[in-house]
Amino acid sequence: MKNQLSQLKRHLLTGTSHMLPFVVAGGVLLALSVMLGGKGAVPQGVFLEGLWDMGIAGFTLFVPVLGGYIAYSIADRPALAPGMIGAYLANQVNAGFIGAIIVGFIAGYVVLQLKRIPLSNKLKAISTYFILPIGGTFIVSGLVIWVIGAPIAMAMEGMNAWLQGMAGTSKAFLGVILGGMTAFDMGGPINKVATLFAQTQVGTQPWLMGGVGVAICVPPLGMFLATLLSPKRYSDEEREAGKAAGIMGCIGITEGAIPFAAADPVRVIPSIVVGGIVGNVTAFLFGVLNHAPWGGLIVLPVVDGRIFYVVAIIAGSVTTALMVNFLKKPIADRQEEQAPTAASDDLDLSFD
Repeated sequence: MKNQLSQLKRHLLTGTSHMLPFVVAGGVLLALSVMLGGKGAVPQGVFLEGLWDMGIAGFTLFVPVLGGYIAYSIADRPALAPGMIGAYLANQVNAGFIGAIIVGFIAGYVVLQLKRIPLSNKLKAISTYFILPIGGTFIVSGLVIWVIGAPIAMAMEGMNAWLQGMAGTSKAFLGVILGGMTAFDMGGPINKVATLFAQTQVGTQPWLMGGVGVAICVPPLGMFLATLLSPKRYSDEEREAGKAAGIMGCIGITEGAIPFAAADPVRVIPSIVVGGIVGNVTAFLFGVLNHAPWGGLIVLPVVDGRIFYVVAIIAGSVTTALMVNFLKKPIADRQEEQAPTAASDDLDLSFD
């Protein structure tokens, strides 16, 4: 069981490592566009719009890259197309990066099973570039389009209606719900339901964006702070991703935390959710008003209660950083734990 979990983690890390450059490049360019625009919204002007489009392209591509390379790690090159196309289609129905991970594993194991079908030597020669990619893409994409898509769309509509019905409840309780949803999948479908709920009412109830604007930036800022407080718990690649996450968090781009969540979802996602809740509730309780449909520090000029807005961001980010570092062990300790397992595996093989 331990070896199987290790294999699953290896496949996930393969997808994450190939996804990371797209998130960093897209996020930093998008952040620069918003920062130079200075309004916490889509910028105007040929140059800034160009930067915006470059950033959006990076964010658009990282989802299929994540799914494709998870599948590639499982079943090699024939699984690339099924994984990428399936993850792209999953993103079209708002499944986000979590959907990409699920589809990537499905695509990998589907192609792995297709490889076991006996073929003649002539067909084997073309299976890698023809039979397996086409068959795998049809099966995986069919599952996304005809099986997964409709339930996801219905779930999103149901969540939005649920939030609308909760608008009259206590601020603290609504803050817990919105903060957790905003942080949970970092730009994915659950995040979008929560942020759109607040954004569409920014003109009449700006206190909703006051909390959600905090929860938007807590995940990347929390992970940036975590890499600073305990660098021994993170690889060189993760520490570099942490610097990019810090920039993206200041500009209100939640996706900066995705590389960490994709690599270690069990520890990272609960930590950013708790941090998002703390930040959102803090802003709600202090009556922060955010008049822009955006988050992060960039919207400070249009925030009423700026001090408490910053306090809420700090509270949520510190909560995330402390929690995730408590749950994570230093890299050296994790490597020592894995070494005996590898040694015992070698002994068993030589004995056989």
